[in-house]
Amino acid sequence: MSGIENPSANRSAEKPPTRSIPPLDAGLYALNENQTAFFKELTGIKDDEELKNHIIGIQHKAYEVFAYPCIRRFTFTTLKIARSPGFAAAQKLRATRPDAILLDVGCCFGNDLRKAVLDGWPVENVIGSDLRPALWNYGHELFKSTPESFPAAFIAGDVFDSSFLYPNPVSYENPRSPRPDFLEDITSLTELQGHCSAIFAAAFFHLFDEPQQFQLAQRLASLVSPLPGSIIFGSHIARPDTGARAELLKSISSRLFCHSPKTWAEMWDGGVFKKGTVRVQAGLKEVERRDSSTMPGKKIHIMYWSVTRV
Repeated sequence: MSGIENPSANRSAEKPPTRSIPPLDAGLYALNENQTAFFKELTGIKDDEELKNHIIGIQHKAYEVFAYPCIRRFTFTTLKIARSPGFAAAQKLRATRPDAILLDVGCCFGNDLRKAVLDGWPVENVIGSDLRPALWNYGHELFKSTPESFPAAFIAGDVFDSSFLYPNPVSYENPRSPRPDFLEDITSLTELQGHCSAIFAAAFFHLFDEPQQFQLAQRLASLVSPLPGSIIFGSHIARPDTGARAELLKSISSRLFCHSPKTWAEMWDGGVFKKGTVRVQAGLKEVERRDSSTMPGKKIHIMYWSVTRV
């Protein structure tokens, strides 16, 4: 989920102080052809203006839950999973493992999981997780679905909460417990340790400082299956050189820690996983972040990455 929130802060706070929240701007709405086709197919709304008004209406409601920049900038419409090189590898796993689990951590509305299901992933084998269940519920409203018509599993919780995801070490052989028969019945992510064939994490790692990013990587690594080819993949803000980008977070009075592709690979291969037991791919793409319909924003680097067990 894109946004800036310090996990060490009070989790009960709904949003930062009012003075720090930028207003919504309908001028940032801009769906391309593929995104338009995706939303029209899943919502059943064929008229462009009606679709725009519908999406903006949900945006306003979700922004009241928490003022994530990704909600304000409509980046939840960009289908990040389809643009991630790791998705093709994950799809191959889905084709060869009938019970392959796909977890989207920080799933927000569940739009990327819906894209995966549309592309063939069995809905009974996908699960989303987010700190705020209201956003998942707004996902049903956004896509005009119900838990019955889109029965993907969802579990709310904080990945840094050990009662939700216990910091067990990485599995190199068999998982500690059997695979859950029904994902909708699990009560914590700990039950999925060693069972996830693919984990997607987009606009998520950059929410945290450097030590927390390492802790997060360790916790997600405990979830991934020990079978070769199992993958963790995603994207987030990064830099060519490791360091902080304070200018992106002026409204929150914080600093955004950014890995470079080099330090990102070193963190996973030899840090989180034993050296040589994973293959890390990471590359940067420079993009312009637009903050309004008329004024260009700063250029930022997005790192697309994958960590694959070998």
